[in-house]
Amino acid sequence: MINIIEIRAILNDKNARLKGIDHQVDVYFNTSNGRLKLRKGDIENNLIFYDRANNSGPKHSKVNLYKSAPNSNLESVLENAMGIKVVVDKQREIYFIDNVKFHLDVVKDLGTYVEIEAIDEEGIRTNEELLAQCQHYLNLFEIEEEDLIAVSYSDLILELQN
Repeated sequence: MINIIEIRAILNDKNARLKGIDHQVDVYFNTSNGRLKLRKGDIENNLIFYDRANNSGPKHSKVNLYKSAPNSNLESVLENAMGIKVVVDKQREIYFIDNVKFHLDVVKDLGTYVEIEAIDEEGIRTNEELLAQCQHYLNLFEIEEEDLIAVSYSDLILELQN
């Protein structure tokens, strides 16, 4: 079981930089491949397309990100063109240690989760190095294999709705 209070304490002990606490609503749109979501938040506002396998454990994601303006009509355009698949509502604490981003999430109707993202915007790290960074923090946080989920929050919300 994940203990978000202990993980927050570890991040603070490691001098992680708190970017902030963001109320985020992710609107997922129907697509023929991958996932397309519009993130609406107080800190992060992005249109995000990503593709990754649904398997347990750390996974590689191909991500395309477009910074969008808060309160734009982008959601309406995408809804009319593609239709809304599902909406995910969460409170997210965002931390950084070097190139590793941590999300401490409380997801409406689902519960509490931790996401670890090793990011390589400069193209200087191998996939093996990024995976090792993720594994390091999984070990540090004492997150067990059985605590990992294979799918996105959107898939879990859809399961609840069906």
